[in-house]
Amino acid sequence: MKFTKKQIERYSRQIILKKVGTLGQKKLSKSSVLIVGAGGLGSPIAIYLAAIGVGNIGIIDKDNVEMSNLSRQIIFNTSDINKSKSLSAIKKIKKLNPNIKLKSFNKKLSEKNVNEIVKSYNLILDGSDNFRTRFLINDS
Repeated sequence: MKFTKKQIERYSRQIILKKVGTLGQKKLSKSSVLIVGAGGLGSPIAIYLAAIGVGNIGIIDKDNVEMSNLSRQIIFNTSDINKSKSLSAIKKIKKLNPNIKLKSFNKKLSEKNVNEIVKSYNLILDGSDNFRTRFLINDS
């Protein structure tokens, strides 16, 4: 994989780090992360992963944005109220970094769908807000 001039400019502050370099940035570009939950933990995680150039990001969250979310879920704004969290988050991330692959899962993670959803990702990040989901992620 060869970076374009724009990608080099975008990721230059990371590439100059000895522990990242071009090789590390290529690894980030080829990596895939599923974020479970787009709330208080998941929304900043999504922003930072997109900003550093993780190549494939999935977000799973069944909820819609509520007014009470806006004070702590930094990816959302007033115009997102009553809209899907996963879809709204994906739209924001696409504006931040249009060069990455994004997938929204507007559903609850369950025993029936967990294996199918997680199989496409190298890393699963738990931003959920309940123990049942956390145990399900851990078991998978």
